[in-house]
Amino acid sequence: MKAMVWLVILAALAGLVWGLARWRQRWLERQEAAEARLASFIAQAMPSPPPPVAVAAAAPVAPQERLLIDAAAKAGEAGEPALSIQLYAKLLARYPHTQFAAQARAAVEAQKKKLAQA
Repeated sequence: MKAMVWLVILAALAGLVWGLARWRQRWLERQEAAEARLASFIAQAMPSPPPPVAVAAAAPVAPQERLLIDAAAKAGEAGEPALSIQLYAKLLARYPHTQFAAQARAAVEAQKKKLAQA
């Protein structure tokens, strides 16, 4: 008879533990759902950000671009138009949309004139 009483007590405790675990799991699920609803509500209530302005912002200059443009300019000043043209071509090939593109193209034309005169 004692074994039966202990068995009933253990079963009751197991049922109580199972019920508490189940209650806690449901409570956590409700909390997560409430947080999701709150986040959704806040997202809907916030005004939408303005569309990005299409401004051609200057891209940051890579150190290699600066080095190539400086080296090409110095080669042109030193009387080496062929080397200068090669360096400008390398700059334009590697970085076609650089902010130095117009400057490089103009310098190439000037160096070609120098090369043709020589």
